Amino acid sequence: MRVLVLVLFGMLLMGGVAQAHPLSNLSVNHYDGLRVFADRIELRSVVDSAEIPTLQDREFVDARKRCAERAKSLNAMADEQEIRFEVRDADVVRPPGEAGLPTMRLTCEYTAPLPSRGEVEVTFSDSYLKDKPGWREITVVGVDVAVSGAPAETVSDELRAYPDDLLSSPLDVRAVRFLAQPGEGSAVTAAPGVLGEATKAAVGLVGDLTPVVGVGAVLLSLVLGASHAALPGHGKTVMAAYLAGSRGTRRDAFLVGATVTITHTAGVLVLGLLLSASSAIAGESVLRWLGIASGLLVAVIGGVLLRSAVRSRGRKRAREGHEFGHGHGHGHGHGHGHGHGHAHRRAGLVGMGVAGGLVPSPSALVVLLGAIALGRTWFGVVLVLAYGLGMAATLTAAGLLLVSLRDRFGPRLARFRRFTDFTPLGTAALVMAVGIGLATRALAG
Repeated sequence: MRVLVLVLFGMLLMGGVAQAHPLSNLSVNHYDGLRVFADRIELRSVVDSAEIPTLQDREFVDARKRCAERAKSLNAMADEQEIRFEVRDADVVRPPGEAGLPTMRLTCEYTAPLPSRGEVEVTFSDSYLKDKPGWREITVVGVDVAVSGAPAETVSDELRAYPDDLLSSPLDVRAVRFLAQPGEGSAVTAAPGVLGEATKAAVGLVGDLTPVVGVGAVLLSLVLGASHAALPGHGKTVMAAYLAGSRGTRRDAFLVGATVTITHTAGVLVLGLLLSASSAIAGESVLRWLGIASGLLVAVIGGVLLRSAVRSRGRKRAREGHEFGHGHGHGHGHGHGHGHGHAHRRAGLVGMGVAGGLVPSPSALVVLLGAIALGRTWFGVVLVLAYGLGMAATLTAAGLLLVSLRDRFGPRLARFRRFTDFTPLGTAALVMAVGIGLATRALAG
């Protein structure tokens, strides 16, 4: 369990969002390197699976068998003739990943005869696990054959080193078309061997779980969750706009934080247990739909808030007109609807907290799955709860700071009453726009 504590500490040092895999704990990445000879094509196909897909891949038994299955997803044509790839070698290594979970690097070596000995146009595509998110790259080099129309050098070193400037929009090359003809071939460096390129690693427990180690892990999880929530996103802007537009109180800020904790913790536990129990659950699809639901919920709250602001402004204008026409106020109805509006605000705040915690953090998921893999499920639950409390602490602090600033500087803005009257309308419109944007981004994948 000390290993898990060290992993948490490493994640904290790397900013609270560190992931052992550069792209995502849910990614499955592909590289296809074709070497074209005068009489054949050799293919090195690499599948790099991150922690969660590796954990779910319970059907994996034999590398050669998996490579044979993988060959069914490879489609190639030389002019009008189909090219069929046969397995000539297979290898799998499991480098250690985040929270003690292994990753998996499957390397398949194929060969296929090239029907034509002269100039030939070749098309190649790879549809293996086409719905999984990740990096996809194809390169083609010629050996005593001139090749044109396809990249010859890998930018990721065959999925060993992903370029930092491309992580936000990874390569997604699934098919190439190139022309091969007799010539000098491509000037490339010989690729390194795959057998033994990485050592199989296993992360074991070092010592028993002691109270000191356990407390240290919980504290690290708290700080990790807090630092994670401090990064852009997590609804801080939306929550701030809502608290400002609805005249929220300090108690409301605590309510949002508590709701985020409960929702996020429940989401991580449910999804983590599902992912560990069934390989049929696609974690990336679940997160996508949760992201859509979160955005739509925020948009609905913004719409309700906007409608309330419009009605409130209409009532205010009508009251001012009535008082102006009669020259005095009637003194009744002052508290009308106050309790009703208060309940609406609280309901909106709960909804905002649910939206903020609805999408589980991949880092928290991996910590839970790592604890399950190490046989410490109960301790993983404790760490996830601490992670959620850390997130809630940051969000609550942000809300309290906003309320304090509003209470301090609000009276000074009284002279700008004409403009501040529009604050509820503006904040409601902002909440709705952000919700629509979040849902659209999640829908686009």
